[in-house]
Parts: sequence; structure tokens; C-alpha cells
Amino acid sequence: MAASTSARTGNRPPAGWYALCALVGFFVVAFALVLSTGAGGADFGLLVSNFGLCFAAIAAAVACLWRARLFTGRMRWGWALIGLGVLSWGLGQAAACWTQTVLGREVQLPSQADLGYLGMVLLTPIGLLVLPSRTQALAGRVRSVLDGLMVAASLVLMAWIFVVQPLLDAGQSGPLALYVSLAYPLGDVVIVTMVLYMLAQQRRGGRTFNQLALVGAGIGAFAVSDIGYAYLNLLGSYSSGGVTDVGWFTGFSLILVAALMPVRRNDESTEADSGQPVGILLPYVAVLAALFTSVVWYATTGHSNGFVAYTRSVLILLIVGRQLLTLRENRNLTRTLEARVAARTAELFASEQRFKALVQHSSDVVTVVSPEADVLYQSESVQRVFGYPARFLHGRRLAKLLDPESGLRLAQALRQVAGRPYATTVLELTVQHRDGRRRQAEMTITNLLSDPSVAGLVLNTRDISERKELQDQLVHEAYHDALTQLANRALFRERVGDALRNRPDAGEVTVLFLDLDGFKEVNDSLGHLAGDQLLVQVADRLRASVREGDIVARFGGDEFAVLIESDRGGDDAEQVAQRIIDVLEEPFASDSRDIHVQASIGLAAAGMLADGEADGAEQLMRNADLAMYKAKSAGGSGYASYDPEMLSGLVARLELEADLRVALERDQLKLHYQPTVDLGSSEVIGFEALARWMHPTRGLIPPAEFIPIAEATGLIVPLGRWVLREACRQAVEWSNAGDGRPVKMAVNVSVRQFDREDLVDVVAEILAETGMPADQLCLEMTESVLMTDTDDNLEQLVRLKALGVTLAIDDFGTGYSSLAYLRRFPVDTLKIDRSFVERLGALTDDTALADTIVQLGKSLGMATVAEGIEEFGQLAALRDMGCHFAQGYYFSRPVPAAEAGRLFLEGADPRLEIPA
Repeated sequence: MAASTSARTGNRPPAGWYALCALVGFFVVAFALVLSTGAGGADFGLLVSNFGLCFAAIAAAVACLWRARLFTGRMRWGWALIGLGVLSWGLGQAAACWTQTVLGREVQLPSQADLGYLGMVLLTPIGLLVLPSRTQALAGRVRSVLDGLMVAASLVLMAWIFVVQPLLDAGQSGPLALYVSLAYPLGDVVIVTMVLYMLAQQRRGGRTFNQLALVGAGIGAFAVSDIGYAYLNLLGSYSSGGVTDVGWFTGFSLILVAALMPVRRNDESTEADSGQPVGILLPYVAVLAALFTSVVWYATTGHSNGFVAYTRSVLILLIVGRQLLTLRENRNLTRTLEARVAARTAELFASEQRFKALVQHSSDVVTVVSPEADVLYQSESVQRVFGYPARFLHGRRLAKLLDPESGLRLAQALRQVAGRPYATTVLELTVQHRDGRRRQAEMTITNLLSDPSVAGLVLNTRDISERKELQDQLVHEAYHDALTQLANRALFRERVGDALRNRPDAGEVTVLFLDLDGFKEVNDSLGHLAGDQLLVQVADRLRASVREGDIVARFGGDEFAVLIESDRGGDDAEQVAQRIIDVLEEPFASDSRDIHVQASIGLAAAGMLADGEADGAEQLMRNADLAMYKAKSAGGSGYASYDPEMLSGLVARLELEADLRVALERDQLKLHYQPTVDLGSSEVIGFEALARWMHPTRGLIPPAEFIPIAEATGLIVPLGRWVLREACRQAVEWSNAGDGRPVKMAVNVSVRQFDREDLVDVVAEILAETGMPADQLCLEMTESVLMTDTDDNLEQLVRLKALGVTLAIDDFGTGYSSLAYLRRFPVDTLKIDRSFVERLGALTDDTALADTIVQLGKSLGMATVAEGIEEFGQLAALRDMGCHFAQGYYFSRPVPAAEAGRLFLEGADPRLEIPA
């Protein structure tokens, strides 16, 4: 709305201009009152008239010249000539004032002042003609001049008849004085005519309409005074300072206001020609009026006059000239139209030829048929696309050239669109190529029966056989495994869904989920190419192992699935599973050697699905996956059927995982401490920190349940960080309470923690934060740390050792570490697994193994710690072997911090006293 308001008010003059108009109006009224009332006497009125007119003329001239400098081109010259004309009148008036006021003589007619007055009559019309108006050709401008001259001559003729001739008949003035006095009103008539004609051309929206209107009004006022002046001069009764002078003053005032009107932004723009000029009839009306006036004058006076005759001759010449100009314009227009018609005809012919060439060489086959499918037109492209010459099809019934099904569909489509003008439809048909090949075609039918240039049904046909083949290929690739060409997961899931929806009442749908055992070792040892070859051979054996209607799919990696539909329940599925296991027992040939792989298979029957399962296919596949993991956990090379308890266990595991996350956030975990005893001094030298979880609803959860979940989910990292910080804090607290007696604190570190590059930084930060001496902290790890990512873990261990901490291998003897690894890694302590300790005291292989580990530790300069001591005999045997430290229920179970602190500070348990 603001923008539109601005647009409406942007061209309005400012308030200052209206104030100027009011001031000028005040002077005009004052000037008129002085001259009309005779206030101040005749001399005062003469003085006001002479100097007022002189000042008004010069002020208007200065305003016009100032306005001219704001423009360029014709606008500048137009206003400059108007200003010079007004200035000429002002100089003439100044000469008259000098003669009358200074020299004290009467101004004669004619005199030197008349040269200035006549300058305005000459220059002002030229300036109006120079002002730009509508954009016109040369002929249009000449026509406008002729129209103006016709109007001016008509007005002059009427003025002569009604004004001049009566005065001449009276004989009251000399010829020269008469002609000079008459030049003014006649010149004013010409100027007013020009202004009116320009206003008629511009209409209300012209860019100089307001200024021209004011100038025209000023010249009109001027003409009134000039006519009075001429009339009074003819009568010999004119005297300066009379009411006649008011018109001149008013005229100059209006010109002044017009020149000072603010300039609009588009004043220099060229106006577009909006059609025929509004004043096209105005010249003829003026001529008719003048001729009618002259005829009446001749009829009433009965004698002729030379001026009237000459003027009528001029009017006739002007009319003839205008008509000749019109004839020339019409002739040029006719030639232009003929040229345009010829050019348009040539263009249409070229367009027709271009369209014909495009149709003939288009990749589409264009055919025009009747509603009965009779071929009315056939493009030549049909031979290139389908092998038939165009003349072969012309006049034939197209539906009969197609196979029966395609012909029937085409006839139905033609009937469908024939009753609706410009209707379209698209269908796919089978078209037989002339060489006998069957091609797929897409046909667009458009009803142009109502178009007289076509008068038929237009068929645009294109061969889409290659596109259909590509689509089929893409669909196949989207639903099949690229390596084995078996169905992929997406297609398998769709087929399972279809089987569930179409399952008969007595039938069964079973999904077998298969995972190869040991496939990763094949990839790692023989390379991925050998692995791919193995997968292809497995896929071939799976196809051979199942029935014809069963679906075999590969989900990715070494995972396969089989969909079995049977009428006898699950027996068929188990037979297929056993057959798969048997065929996979046979070795697979490779380029280097035979490969042996086995498979773990999970079976899930649709009958085990719970009622109301939202997505039965997905649930059935999930159940088979769970059963497969059950078979794999049983040792592989077998199959297991799904049991609902498997899902319950999975759900319980997921719930436990979520609760563990909450427990870490809410500090629900606590540490228990199991003492470590020095077998030489029988003293408690330290503890092993063990995490315990007191669930708010399930009670105490054993570490064997939640630690594997933490390992699998990565929660072991924040859990291990918390255990390390709390254990170090507690050890420092006990050491301070025992007067600085050192406390050795052992903390387990997971393989997942070793995978993180910030492990050493975390340990260093916690040592600095708690004030724990580095040599009192023992980090325990399993042998798997030594076997995975050897170089990276070695770097981590070296950096930890540089901190000063002690490193121990937990559960030593149950893994696969070699002596080379033990010598390479900076390990300080070996912890003998409880499985070797529990049968000590009798002469068994375990006794020999435990003794070997103790001796191995001594030879490598490592301390040994025995775990799981529960009897005195085990303790005595380890002491005899030379084992350094011991842990077990014989001394103490893992206990809370308060009780563990009492064991450390008081040493009250009598079982710690070990007999010599």
C-alpha cells in the first residue's frame, strides 16, 4: 500500500510550488485592482502597468530559461525559445517604459518597442513546435504542422471577417499601424491553436500537459489583451495603464508558474504513440467553420475581399497537401502490408517445410487415423523404426496389422478418445517388426478430429523395447544379488510376505537363515577373490539342495536364507536344513587348495508367530536369525529351531542394556574389593576392584550378565573409566588412613578400552586427579589384548609402562599367547587362571601347568598371582611352587569398601595367617 501511495503522489508538485502560485495570484489580483479601480490616480496606474508588465515579462523569461537548463535536446531548445520570446516582449516593454517614463513621450504605433513585441510572436510558436510530443515519423510531424496551420488560418479568417474588416471599413488607422496592431492577436491565435492541438494530442496523461495548459491559458489571456489593444488602436482610444494591460500581466504570470512547475522524473522520456491523434477532426471542424463564415459573409455583404480570398486559397492548399500526404502514407502502408504478407507467407512455407522434415525424420512414428483406425497419413519414419514403407500402411486398417490383443486395446483406446475433442491417452502395445521381431511400443493418441487441418486421430508411436529391457534389468539388479544372482533381502522379504498371505490352513511357511562358519578366515588367508568364488559355489550347492519352488537368497557377506512352503508342517524344512549341512561338508575347490566350511542354520516357522504381529515377514526373518545364533553358539555345523525364549532373552538383553545406561548416569554401580595376599609375608598388600550392580528392581546383577553387554555396546569404556577413578580414589583414602602404607590396586582393562587412542591420557589424568602413585596401580588385561592389533596395543602398553603403572595378564593360560609375545610386551605380572588352581593338591596335569606358569614367570622376571584359592591345600601347593601372591574365597570374597578397608587396616581375619 505504501508503494502504491507513493506512485500516486510521486508526480504531484510540492507544497512550495502551491505557495508560489498563491503569491503570483496575489500580485495578479493586486495588479488588476489598481488598474481597474484607478486607485492612486492615472499616473500611478501608468507606472504600475509599465513597470509591472516589464517585471512580469522578464521574470517569466528568466523562469523559462532556468527550466531549459534542466533538460537536454528538444525540451531544452523549446523552453529556451519560449523564454527568449517572452524576454523579447519584456525588452520591448522596457523600451516603451523608457520612452514614456524617462523621455516623457507617447509611444507611437509602430515604434521600436514593437520589434520586441513581435519577437515574442515569432519565437514563442517556434519554441512550441520544438517541444517534443508523441513519437512520430516525419510524415506524422508534417501532418501535425499542416493541421495546426489549417486551424490557425481558419481562425485568422474568422477574426478578419468579424473584427478586422469592420475596423478597416471605418478607416480610423493607417495601414502600417493597422497591420502591426493586428499581428499581435493573430499571432496569439496561432499560438493558442498550437497549444490546444498539442494538448489534444497529449491528453491528460502527457508529460508536459500541465505546463502546456498553463502556457495556453497565459497566451489566451495575452490574446484577450492583444485583441483589445488592436481594437482600441483602430478606434484611436488606447492608452497604457488601462484594464487591457491586466491580460498581459496575467499571461506572463501563468507562463512564470508553468516554467517553475517542478520537473517530473519522466519529463525527458519519449511518449509512445498510443493510436490515432485525438485532434484528428479538429482541423476539419475549424476549416468548415471558416468556410461557413466566409460564405455567410459573402452572402450578406455581396462583395469580395482579397485577404479572405487568399486565406481561403491557403486553406484549400493546406487541405490538398494534407490529402496528398495521407495518400502517400496509405500507399506506403499498403506496400508495407504487402511486404509483411509476403514475408509471413514465406515464413509459413519455411515453417511447413521444417515441420515436415521434423516429422519425417523424427524418432517417433506419426500416424493419422480415422475413428475406425484407417490410416489417413503415415510419416516416413515408420520404415526406420518398424521396417514398413509408409505407402504400405496408407489406407489400411491399423488394428488388423497388430496381434489380436494389441489390436483390441488400440480399438478401445480410439473409441475412448474419439468422443472428446483434444483428449489424449497413452498405451503400450506389442508391434511386430517387418523382420519378425516383436517390439514394445508406446503410443500416444490425441483427438484432433475437430481440427480442420488434421481431421483425424494422431498416433505418436515410439519403440521402447530397449527401455523396457533396461527397466527389466534394473528391476532384476534391484532384487537380486550381483555376485550369486540369488534373490536379495528385499525380494526375499516380499516373497515371504506373499507366502504368509497365501498360506493354506494346513500348510507351513518356514525361513532358514544360514551363516557360514569360518568364512572370515577364508577371506583373511586366501583373499576376497577366493571368498567370492566360495560364495558362488555355496550358492550353487544351495540351489541344488532345495526344491524347485523354494526361494534361495543372499543377504550379504556369508549370510543366506531359504524360504520353504510345505503342506506337512516343519519336517520338510528340517530335511532341507540337514541336506544343506551335508552338501556343505564336501570341500570346495579353489585355485590353491580345497576349502572346508560349515554352516549354522536357524529355522523359524510361521506357526510360531505371535497373533497380531504387524509385519509377519520381518518377524519371521528375525526369528530365523535368532535361531541361527543359537545354532552357532552350539558349535556350528548344525541347525536350531526358533523358540520364543530366544526372543525373550534378546528382549531381556536389550532391557538390561538400557538399564545399564541409566545405571551409569545415576551412579547405581558400586565397587567391591577382593584382597591380594603376599604369600611370603601373609599380609594384605592390595585389592582387585570389581564392579557390582544393584538394580533398583532386579536386585544384584552378576558381572557375568552385564559386563558382556557393556563390552558389546561400548559402555565398557565409560564404565572402565569410572571404575579406575573410584578405585584409585579409594586406594589413596586407605593409604592415608594407614599412615602412608601403600595399597596395590588392580583394575581390569577391556580390549575395547585399548581400541581407544586416549587410554593412556585417561589413566594419566585419573592418577593426577586422585593422587594415586602410578607404581601402586596395576592394569589387568586378558591375552586377547596381545593377540589383536599387536603393534597398536604394544604402543599403548609401552606408553602405559612409561607412566609407571604395573601391567598384568589376567586368566593366563586360557588364551593363545606365545613366549614371543610375553618377551615382546612389557608385562609385569601373570595371573594364574582359577581353572588351574581349583584342582591343586593332587598330582594332576593342572598342578604341572600351574607350576610351569610360576616357573615361567620367574624366568621372565614376572610376578605370579594365583586366583580362586578356596582351600588350604591349594594355598600350600602354590606356596611350595614359589608363587608370589594369591586371591580367593579362602581369604575373602569381594567385599564393599568399608569391610575391605577394615581388612587392610586391621588384618583381623585369622585365615590370613598362613602356616610356615
